[in-house]
Amino acid sequence: MSHILVQDAVLRDFVFQIARAGGIGEAAASLLADSLVAANLRGVDSHGVQLLPFYMDQVDGGRVDPAAVGRVISESGTVMLYDGMNGLGQVIAETCCSHAVRLAREHGTGFVVARESNHFGAAAWWGRRIASEGCLAMIFCNASPSVAPWQGREPRWGTNPICVSLPGPDGGSWLLDMATTTVAMGKIYKANILGEPEIPQGWAMDSDGRPTTSTQAALSGALMPLGGYKGSGLAMMVEILSAVLSGGAMSTEMGGLRIRTRPFRVNQTFLAVDISRLLPLEEFTARVRKLVTMVKSSQPAPGYDEVLVAGEPEWRTEDDRRRGGIPLERGHWDGLLKLAVRYRVQVPPVG
Repeated sequence: MSHILVQDAVLRDFVFQIARAGGIGEAAASLLADSLVAANLRGVDSHGVQLLPFYMDQVDGGRVDPAAVGRVISESGTVMLYDGMNGLGQVIAETCCSHAVRLAREHGTGFVVARESNHFGAAAWWGRRIASEGCLAMIFCNASPSVAPWQGREPRWGTNPICVSLPGPDGGSWLLDMATTTVAMGKIYKANILGEPEIPQGWAMDSDGRPTTSTQAALSGALMPLGGYKGSGLAMMVEILSAVLSGGAMSTEMGGLRIRTRPFRVNQTFLAVDISRLLPLEEFTARVRKLVTMVKSSQPAPGYDEVLVAGEPEWRTEDDRRRGGIPLERGHWDGLLKLAVRYRVQVPPVG
C-alpha cells in the first residue's frame, strides 16, 4: 500500500500533538497544524505535513525560536517593516497578515514586509487569510537558493512564490499560488522519497547546467525557472519585493529547511487592498464571477474537457479530500511516525 488515508481532523490533531510535544506553544502549534493540513486538503502535498519533520528538526537544532513572535521595526502610513526574530514562519505571517488588514482598513492598502522569518507553508493560506477580511491579497516570499538564473547554472534564488487571493463567499472564484519555477522543489524531494529515479523533462537541470530527468542529478543541480528568462525575471522581482525591501538576507545569504548550519532567514511580503475603497464588495465578486464565466466559456482545446481557472483544481480536491480523507504518501506518513516516537505521541488509527 503506497498511501495512508487519513481524515483531515485526525491528521490535524496528530500534527498538533507532535508540535506541542516538540516544544511549540499551543497557539503556534494550532496554527502550524491548520496551515499544513490545509495544503494537503488542497492537494498541495509538497507544502503539507511532509514539512513537519523539517520544522521540528529546525526547532530541535536551535535554528528556529518557537517562542519568538517578532516585533515592529517601523510603521509609516500604509507601510510596515517587521522583524520576525527567527520565529516560526506561520506565527510571523499571521501577525503580518493582521497588520496588513488593519492598515488596509485605515488607509485603503496595507503593505507589510517581514525579515528574519522562516518557512510559512503554502502562500495560498496567507492569501486566503487576508482575503477573508474582504481584501484583495498579494503575497511574496523568497526562499533558499535552488534555482539558477537564466543563462546561469548555479542557484541564486529560490522558488520565490507569488500568490493573489480575492475575497468572496465562494472563495473568491480565483486563487493564484505559483512558484516562479516550473515546479516546486518539494516535487523533486517527493520523487526522491518515493524512490522515483526520473522526473519529467523541464523540471530541473544538473550541476553542469544541463536539463535533466534524473531525480538524483536534480537534487544536486537546480530547478528550471518558469518560462526561461520570464520566470527568472519574476523570481528576481520577488527577491526585490521581499528580501531587498526588508533589509534581510538575500540570495546565497539564506539558509534553508535542509541546511543545518545556519538559520533560514526568510523574507515575506503581505499586501492587502481594501476592495470597498474602489467598488462595493458584492459588485467586485459579481464581476469576478462574470470574468471567470467568460474565460471558462472558451471551447476546450484538444485533449481537454473544460477550461479551468487558478484555484479551481485545488477547491475540487479539497471537496473530495474532506469527504474521503487525505491520501498521504507512505514516506510522508513514516516521517510523522518517527516524530511520534521521538516525542512519545500516540499514533491515531488510520485507514
